[in-house]
Amino acid sequence: MDYVITVANQKGGVGKTTTVINLGAAL
Repeated sequence: MDYVITVANQKGGVGKTTTVINLGAAL
């Protein structure tokens, strides 16, 4: 979960939801 949060923060909130969904699906 920490990795997902870090990646989402790096994107500055842009496409944050999409990133979380993609990483969640990958896991």
